[in-house]
Amino acid sequence: MIVLPLIGAIATATLGGGGGSARTAKLVALLFSLAEFVLAVVLWVVYRRDQLGAGTAGAPPFRETFSVDWIPSFGVSFSLGVDGISLVMIALIALLVPIVLGASWEERLPEGRTVGGYFALILVLQAAMTGVFAATDVFLFYVLFEVMLIPMYFLIGAFGGVRRTYAATKFFLYSLLGGLLMLASLIGLYVASGNTPARAGLGGTLDWATLRSLAGQIPESTQLWIFAGFAAAFAIKAPLVPLHTWLPDAGAEAPVGAGTLLVGVLDKVGTFGFLRICLPLLPLASSRLAWLFLLLAVLGILYGAIVAAGQTDLKRFVTYTSIAHFGFICMGVFAFTTQAISGAVLYMVNHGIATALLFLVVGMLTARGGSRLVGDYGGVWKVAPLLGGLMLVGALATIAVPGTNSFVSEFMVLIGTFTRYPAWAIVGTTGIVLAAVYMLWIFQRTMTGPVRGAAVLDIGGPEGPASGSGGLTEQPQREADDRYGHGGVAVAAPVGTARGVTTAVRRRFGDLSPREIGVLTPLVLLVLFLGVYPKPVLDVINPTAERTVVDSGHTDPAPRVPAGAAGATGAVTAAATVRVPAAAVHLEGTGQ
Repeated sequence: MIVLPLIGAIATATLGGGGGSARTAKLVALLFSLAEFVLAVVLWVVYRRDQLGAGTAGAPPFRETFSVDWIPSFGVSFSLGVDGISLVMIALIALLVPIVLGASWEERLPEGRTVGGYFALILVLQAAMTGVFAATDVFLFYVLFEVMLIPMYFLIGAFGGVRRTYAATKFFLYSLLGGLLMLASLIGLYVASGNTPARAGLGGTLDWATLRSLAGQIPESTQLWIFAGFAAAFAIKAPLVPLHTWLPDAGAEAPVGAGTLLVGVLDKVGTFGFLRICLPLLPLASSRLAWLFLLLAVLGILYGAIVAAGQTDLKRFVTYTSIAHFGFICMGVFAFTTQAISGAVLYMVNHGIATALLFLVVGMLTARGGSRLVGDYGGVWKVAPLLGGLMLVGALATIAVPGTNSFVSEFMVLIGTFTRYPAWAIVGTTGIVLAAVYMLWIFQRTMTGPVRGAAVLDIGGPEGPASGSGGLTEQPQREADDRYGHGGVAVAAPVGTARGVTTAVRRRFGDLSPREIGVLTPLVLLVLFLGVYPKPVLDVINPTAERTVVDSGHTDPAPRVPAGAAGATGAVTAAATVRVPAAAVHLEGTGQ
């Protein structure tokens, strides 16, 4: 699954000159991405078969493993494997890439850029992200963490919008800083592992399973320093406030396909890193600093929501909603309960699906209107009802309305957090109200009301209609000016005139094409299916989430027993008991 997209990228890059070769490049890239999706389905089926056959007791942490020596002198190997968390993320990548390629079929690229180069970079990015989620050697994880920055840098810098150079440079510098801090912590972890009693005379190691067994032997003070570098890198990648400022610029300037993968998958590597590295390998430091990340999570929920409500750029708006949602994910990670961590991982999947739907719909809207400004749109539902309807589905999923996929994960995160940290959960719940405010406000401004806005009417400012074949004819344009004024400001007009304008705009603006409907339909179906039946995904996630809680040195909080419940206390306590390995036990507040 890592090699196949690389082969596809090489084949695609050689075909993207133009004309027929460009179409061939698109088809080749799409075929390779569909083959990758088939492999992901096979991997899911095989993993579930092995999981059901082996059970959870004594099961290895990773399945479908592969390992060869890479740097023997340092004990580094090229080791891969999947657990429940990495499996669902790899499946998400395999799902989104063919959808992104389909959505980018008619992408307008900057002068001198080829379709083959663009699609090839997306496939390289797919290979790198798959490797990050599958790596079971910490050094390999770090290398692939850095490698995946390269294709995204070129996707933004070579194929992005007007400020693409600035956005790509900012993205790369932030990520490079995080990578350097991670490298320092990586070296510290290697040295610290070699100083443990169990590794006396054997030297350090970066094998994940070995490091997990040594976690209780590394002093808390040492763990705190190592944790700082890893956590900074993951907080930048997630991104958590105040290390988030690269995402709005990168998401806004990236082409729609690359931006979808950026906010849908790539930034999930940050929260995945907390789950894969920080909690199981540095449990004492994770517990000691949990309050800080819960604080950053709540700040992100509130800040992201408030700033999103004030955005005038549609693509920046979507990126700020993602910052708010990442606050919920981070809260679930550091709640240290199985329910919250399962909810956080499910949230990562559901956010990737819902945000991909919203980002792609916004991309299709801005491609028609030629503007990213909120004020340039209005009444779009009247001229493009299918586009407006699918944006409504994306909006409802974004605000976690019951019946959509995001509701299940958000509910699990809040309930799971409340059992251990009720105050943080209560404050975080205010983000639900704020999400409804900013999402419905944007939807109302762009989709409902009278047909208005320069991007919809193609007014082109005070000079008159925009040049080119996409403008309104002379008579409907005059009617548009009479009703709305130049720039889309609504004024009174007869009903018949408004109908004439709507008809003319509908012909020019256009609704979703069959290709666009086919691209968005799988995302809509998943939003609805996972909203009513998330069990197939949770069955994969839950065992790994429970193991992560144990590895972090915690047990799930016992349920509260009502006063006077005679005879029930013993049964409830026995049912709530979780057996954990002695080496994993952490007595909170004692440092032992």
